[in-house]
Amino acid sequence: MSFETDEQPFLLADLPPTQAQIRLAIGIVVALVVAFGVTAPFLNIPLQRVDGFIPAIEGICVVSDLVTAALLYVQFSISRRWALLALSSGFLFTAAIIIPHALTLPGAFAPTGLLGAKLQSAAWLYVFWKIGLPLAVIFYSLLKNADSRTVQSERSLRGVILGSVAIAITIVCGLTLIATVGEAFLPRLMIDGTQGVQANLLLVGLATVSLTVAALILLWTRRSSVLDLWLMVVCCALGLELAMNNLIMARFSVGWYASRVYSFTASITVLLVLLTETTTLYANLALSVMRQRGTREAQQTAMDAMAASIAHEIRQPLGAIVTDASASTRWLRNNPPNLDEALLALSRVVGNGNRAADVIASLLTMFKKDARGRVSFSINELVQEVLTTLDVDLRTQQVSVATQLSVDVSPLVGDRGQLQQVLLNLMMNAIEAMGTSRARTLRVSSNTIQQSSGVMVTIEDSGTGINDDDKNSIFEPFFTTKTSGTGIGLAICRSIVEAHGGTLAAFANKPHGTIFRVALPNGDL
Repeated sequence: MSFETDEQPFLLADLPPTQAQIRLAIGIVVALVVAFGVTAPFLNIPLQRVDGFIPAIEGICVVSDLVTAALLYVQFSISRRWALLALSSGFLFTAAIIIPHALTLPGAFAPTGLLGAKLQSAAWLYVFWKIGLPLAVIFYSLLKNADSRTVQSERSLRGVILGSVAIAITIVCGLTLIATVGEAFLPRLMIDGTQGVQANLLLVGLATVSLTVAALILLWTRRSSVLDLWLMVVCCALGLELAMNNLIMARFSVGWYASRVYSFTASITVLLVLLTETTTLYANLALSVMRQRGTREAQQTAMDAMAASIAHEIRQPLGAIVTDASASTRWLRNNPPNLDEALLALSRVVGNGNRAADVIASLLTMFKKDARGRVSFSINELVQEVLTTLDVDLRTQQVSVATQLSVDVSPLVGDRGQLQQVLLNLMMNAIEAMGTSRARTLRVSSNTIQQSSGVMVTIEDSGTGINDDDKNSIFEPFFTTKTSGTGIGLAICRSIVEAHGGTLAAFANKPHGTIFRVALPNGDL
């Protein structure tokens, strides 16, 4: 699969589905199939005619499909991809053609229907309704992998959207005219207001089912995103609805009502999922942006405070060293040289130098905390927590995660917040390193160090890796291989790990990528 690496929009058409989403989709399809099997023996049992049923259920479908089309038009306006335009136009067509179908159905709004409806009008509008979305899905599937962004300006974007809306409405109006004014030229599907021509209905039904199955197969072979997953659910529900229609003999039977419920279920389910996924996605995005912004501000504040502290503490001993060294030079230049005063000045230089060294050593203690700042925690839970935090980044960059967390590892004692930042930094580096690689897999494992009963956490990526020349330098302060890096992240990570009595090392991964190993000892509170 190929994808762009310079820009990763947070769109359902790009994000791969999670295992939970796949399980939910499978559960819905299984429920629909079970309902079909339970209903099948009773499909042709006649029921009481409820004239308000169609206006109610199809009115909901109109609103649902219109909102779905609007959501897809928004995604098209962001990504500028023709595949999304075709799909959004398909949902708009579906929403629009439901209206004349409901108006022409006998008994829905008038005994013989409105819009000059004839006997065959509602039946053929239903057929047109059911072939619209599968055709749109087929076009979407064919365009999605080879899609390019060809709409550049906002004016041309609005023109394309308005043009697609106009085309969809025009097609609906044309098909409505064909089904009403030109009804005599269409094959007969209905004998009267309730009974159908079984041979013609079966032939049309097989054609629509085949078209839906073709759309489902094409989606399955090219599936890659959350949107693809739920479109497959739509196709399954639509296929079951059409298959049920092929088995019923007349309107207002159990099968006739059940098929409309299938149509309603598919429409409302996909809309609810799209709204839920979109809301969750953008909520996570907002949290991610806030988290990154807070991290950057905290790092900048810490760096400013560290710089001010270093400048304040080092200025005095360095100034004293310069003064005493200058005095020693003057005493030595005297004739004769005053060795006693010179030696006294040089001794003060040594003292101030030691003082400066003590100041620098004290700065290193900023990562060391006493027992009051340390708690007992599970390293496996901390790894899962960090992966949850990075969920949006992983899905956006299309990185798959493989974890192998040993259940036998002992609890650690340390500063949980600091070690969380270490794992977060290492995993973010791994994700960024895989930005241009084809296979994007992040492997995280934990196991017990047999010699010391400590814990080893291993983070592996399949990115570009590190050069042999840089392997020993990446932990040095201000050394970076990134164009926008500061070079302090890995240095701080190593300082934190060493302050906990552990080690942090990097190795080359085979055939590609980098391996970071964090070894941490057990400790007592």
